[in-house]
Amino acid sequence: MTPPIEISIIARENIKPSSPTPTHLKTFKLSVLDQMVPPTYIPILLFYPTSDHQRVQQLKKSLSETLTHFYPFAGTIKDNAFIECNDDGACFIEARVSCLLSHILNEPDHEVLKQFLPINFESSEGGKGCVLLVQANYFKGGGIAVGLCLSHKIADAATLSTFIRSWAASASGSDQRVVNPLFDSVPMAPPKDISVDPPSVEMKVYKSVTKRFVFHGSKIADLKVKVANNFVENPTKVEALAALIWKCARKASRVTLGFSSRPSAFYQNVNIRNKIVPPVPNGSVGNFVGSFIARSEEAAETDLHGLVAELRKGIEQFTSKAKRVPLSEDISVISEPQMAAIGFLSRDDMDFYVCTSWCRFELYEAADFGWGKPMWVSSAVPTCNNMVILVDAEGGDGIECWIRLNEDEMKVFECDQELLSYAAFNPSVWKTG
Repeated sequence: MTPPIEISIIARENIKPSSPTPTHLKTFKLSVLDQMVPPTYIPILLFYPTSDHQRVQQLKKSLSETLTHFYPFAGTIKDNAFIECNDDGACFIEARVSCLLSHILNEPDHEVLKQFLPINFESSEGGKGCVLLVQANYFKGGGIAVGLCLSHKIADAATLSTFIRSWAASASGSDQRVVNPLFDSVPMAPPKDISVDPPSVEMKVYKSVTKRFVFHGSKIADLKVKVANNFVENPTKVEALAALIWKCARKASRVTLGFSSRPSAFYQNVNIRNKIVPPVPNGSVGNFVGSFIARSEEAAETDLHGLVAELRKGIEQFTSKAKRVPLSEDISVISEPQMAAIGFLSRDDMDFYVCTSWCRFELYEAADFGWGKPMWVSSAVPTCNNMVILVDAEGGDGIECWIRLNEDEMKVFECDQELLSYAAFNPSVWKTG
């Protein structure tokens, strides 16, 4: 168990762009895709086993230079309609941590990790306050954790990855890794008159917990072989893991509730940059995120073959529709699953799970600020019950899963022998030598 820790703020400042934003760029409109996302932050934590705290000054300087290119990140969001690019800057906090870095990484704990972020990432400030906040945490005996929170109103995980890659390249002097941002979302998805407040949903409140499971590459390969079938001959890593997690989570729900059968649905977020017409580059800034809902209504327990087939059917139907009509003409491919999800969330006669994958964003490769690749990258982001976050493990072959479930259901889920035959429960990420 991680010992109690104290985090003391030792400095706070605003990092402004190195060059003022030109007058004609002072107002940055949000696209309708940006307007539709909740006013929260996207968090990420990057851990480095370095004692070179002096390099943080270079971190600030390079952040200033990077904000000149990502100028909306130094502004203020207004009325769910635009960003006032006033060059107020990004909030940069420095903090001293009372414990060793190894104490944190030997047994990562979701509640402890959140303390290394510069703001509560569920805060509504993400829709009206500072766009970007950074916190550099200095550990006793050496080691740094860089926590970032970027407003979801202007960015998705792909945008966050693009920003980190460019900032790190500037900090380390590696110009070939710089990715120039593209602000092209408004022509593709023009803004609409949308209220900043999402539709209200009455949901039961449960005491929930978040746990971490790691799937190593060899285990994922075995799982892919097991779930393959005539409909999905070569499932992706995410499809295979999503099917297993869905199966084990719904089993835990049925055991806890005492039901022999119960319908369920699985809401999967999708990076749509290469799935829409016309496709957009990876460097395009904004919320290029769609979703689909896979459902399982069978009375009997659905096996992995059936669940992975439902997931594949969902992504194929989404992609087919997304390529049919440009977003500028019809955003129903984005809006319809979101509205359906609101309906599912209000029901208490079924299980509804939400999954976001941060895989293939190469965050370890992107985040070399001159200290080398991070020892560990954590999203620490499950913001609601029945939420699953998938992130590439260090090395790229494995995948880490953060899942938040009802406390009683988690007690069943974390003991599921089928799950544990593929997953390691919260292994240490600390490396010696």
